[in-house]
Order: sequence, then C-alpha cells, then structure tokens
Amino acid sequence: MQPINVEEVQHALNRFANQDVYLHLETTNGAYASHHNEGFFSAGAYIRNGRIRFSRGKIVGEGPYRVGLKLDLGWVYAEGLTDWILNEKGQLLLAGHDYEGKLAVALQLSREPF
Repeated sequence: MQPINVEEVQHALNRFANQDVYLHLETTNGAYASHHNEGFFSAGAYIRNGRIRFSRGKIVGEGPYRVGLKLDLGWVYAEGLTDWILNEKGQLLLAGHDYEGKLAVALQLSREPF
C-alpha cells in the first residue's frame, strides 16, 4: 500500500460507479488495537462481500481522508483512510492505519467476491 493520492483514488472510485460491486468495510479499535486498560470500550463494524451499486464515490479531506459512496437509498461512508492500492485483481483497497501502523478502518471494492 502507498499513501493516498486523492486524484488517483478518485479515478479508481469512478471506475466502480454504476455497476454491481462487492464491498468490504471494517472498522475496529479492538482486535488490531493495542490497549491495556480494562475499562477501554472496544467497538467495531464489519461487512464482507456485501453487493452494492453506487452512483457516485467521492474522496475528501486533507488526510486522513473520507470516502462516501452514494447508494440509491443512502450512503456508505468511511473516514480515517491513509493508504491505498489498486491491486493486480483490479480491487481497490483503502485502509486507515493509526500512528502505530495498526489497522483502524478498511474499505475495499471488487467486481468479484473477496
């Protein structure tokens, strides 16, 4: 992965618009986070291979970045994104890593299931 380049990520998002794609969206401060406070409240969300169709995808921010995907009846949204890659399978992989390099958020799009 490499640091996000807004123009390149926007171009990649546009390539997935208006077609059925598979979504992986994950956010966590638990399994990948290192904490030793017993009172720490851990939360996360996860969806893998959710099939969606979005009419518009947009990346914004100064870094870390936010990506929104406009659905017919709502939005998919992820923030805290720092890194990306368009891999050899044509999958767009976006991730947000904390200051220690641990994964905090992932948003991934693919034309085939992950």
